Formats: sequence, C-alpha cells, structure tokens
Amino acid sequence: MANSIEIKNRIKSIRDTMKITRAMYMISSNKLQKARQSQAATEPYFHGLRDELEKLMEHFPEIEHIYFDNRPKDKQETIKRQGFVVITGDKGLAGAYNHNVLKKAEELYRASDDPHLFVIGQVGYHYFSARDIAMDKEFHYTAQNPTLHRARLIKEVIVDAYLEEQLDEVYVIYTGMVNSLESEVKVDQILPLKRRDFLEDPDGNAHPSEYEFLPSPGLLLEQLVPGYVTGFIFGALTEAFCCEQNARMMAMKSATDNASEMLRKLSIEFNRARQAAITQEITEVVGGAKALKRRKG
Repeated sequence: MANSIEIKNRIKSIRDTMKITRAMYMISSNKLQKARQSQAATEPYFHGLRDELEKLMEHFPEIEHIYFDNRPKDKQETIKRQGFVVITGDKGLAGAYNHNVLKKAEELYRASDDPHLFVIGQVGYHYFSARDIAMDKEFHYTAQNPTLHRARLIKEVIVDAYLEEQLDEVYVIYTGMVNSLESEVKVDQILPLKRRDFLEDPDGNAHPSEYEFLPSPGLLLEQLVPGYVTGFIFGALTEAFCCEQNARMMAMKSATDNASEMLRKLSIEFNRARQAAITQEITEVVGGAKALKRRKG
C-alpha cells in the first residue's frame, strides 16, 4: 500500500486534471451552441437555393450541363478522377471522432483508381502525411472556425478543378449528427449533381416547361450551383464542428466521471493508510510504555 503522502499527491494531480476536463466540457458546450446558431441563421438562404434548383429541374428535367456530368457519355464508364474533401478536427481529445472519418477516407482513397485529397483539419493533415499519402490541398484554420468565407474558398478550389476537368466526381467525407448523442460518418457526392435529388417524382413522366426562362436555364445553373455547393460545404463544416464539440463534451464528461471514481477510491485508500499509520504509532507508544514499565520493575 502506498503511503499517505504519495496518495495525497495523486489526489491533487487528479483534482487538477478534473479542473481541465470540466473547463474543456464547458468550452465545447459553448462552441456547440454558437455553431448551431450560425447554421440555423444561414440555412434559409441555402434552402432557398435548393428550391430554385428544384423548380428549374421540374421545368427542364432533361437539361444538359457540365454540373450534371462533365464527361462525354462514351467515357463515363472509364476510370474517374475522384476528389475527396475530408473534414477532421484540429485537435484530439474527442473520442473516436477523428478516427472514424479518417478510416473511411483512407478506405475510399485506396479503393479509387485516381484519387485526389482535399484535407480540412490538422489531425487529417498529420494522419495522411505520416502515411505518405499525397494531398492536393490542405485548408488551414478552417475546422475550428467554419465560416461562409472559408466555405467559399474551398468551393472555388473544388469547382475550378471540376470545371477544368481535373476532377470527374467530388465527395465530402464528414461526421454528421444522427441525434444529440450519436453521430456517423457521411459520404455525400456534391459534383456532379444528381438529377434524382432535385426531382419530386424522379420515376414519373417528365413535363417540359411551357415557359421561356430569361436568362437561359444554363446560365441560371452557372449562378445557382456554386452557391449551392458553398452552402453544402458550409453545412458539412458546421455539422462536423458540432459533432466534434459534442464528442469532446462526452469524452470530457467521461474523463471527469472516471476521475471522480478514482478520487473516491483514493480517499478510501488514503483513510486506510492514515488509520494504519495512526495504529502503528499507538502500537509503538504502547510497546514503548510496556518496555519502560518492565525496565522499572
């Protein structure tokens, strides 16, 4: 059994750690609320963009445009250049949050014939660097501060590469919320767009428009799609950030609970050590008194 001084030092160390875990829990809780407010404030605009795309597709279901497929039909079954936007955190201490998304990203990367990586977050950057996996672009200071400006910067890189036919498909790999306690890794294709996603009745009969659009539907798509991609990326960044903060809150709560249990056990051990020390002192005093009495006798 450790002596009382060693146990007291361990108790002090655990209490100091608990202060840190509690503070991190509160910070993550505050960041989570702000991120949700930011997402809620911008959602109406991007929902409006999607509604406009749905209306356009309703009138022109057979429209041909580069945003729906940028390759000739005779080449659509050949090797595709796939771009993967991987969203991770800048820090750890968030349970399996980073591990799950990186595992999925590496799986898709190795299964692709011509993959291109666009990494958000320092954890992802160091992960792929350690495995000598080439990255086309790494976006700094975005995971901890998801804003519309940063989403637009990412959109410009992705859309330009797509329009220049450097990429045939673009996927976003991120962590999404299932409910307040559960999250899962999501893989969503953002380019090219899928017609079925914007048609209310994708299996029904098409009803061509009897109206004339000014400007043309093609020009409308050129204006609407970049904004839609920006909104999708911003939504993914914000949702991933919310999941990270939620995972960190749960990890810090678990760490605090474990520390409390350790303190309880150490307190019992400390009391036993102190009682043993007191008992030993009493025994020594009694033994000394008896020895002195025998000596006098």
